[in-house]
Amino acid sequence: MAAEANYGGRVTDVHDRRTINTILLDFYNHNVVNEEGHMLTGSSHYLMPNNEDINKRDDLVNYVDRHLPFEDKTEIFGMHDNAEITSAINFTNEFLLAALTQQPRTVTKGAKSPD
Repeated sequence: MAAEANYGGRVTDVHDRRTINTILLDFYNHNVVNEEGHMLTGSSHYLMPNNEDINKRDDLVNYVDRHLPFEDKTEIFGMHDNAEITSAINFTNEFLLAALTQQPRTVTKGAKSPD
């Protein structure tokens, strides 16, 4: 169901639907429910909680606070660790470009510049 209705509507492209279904097989399978501490990624950052530990909503909120990383790792999205580096470089470039556009563009007489 989640692969068929995505982003507020129905996925119409056959290849997109197949891709989404393949990705969701990692998260929607019998091991998620049956295996204690099932790993959703290759590392131990994202583990399914044990059924005994989660009885109420507050238990789940506490589990998320204590065990899941504050910032999502790229591995949860199926990306390589270098994707995080690329994202940080792009953010820095955009930030510096925005800072440079805020500088005054006045022309001064003489050899000195406002910088």
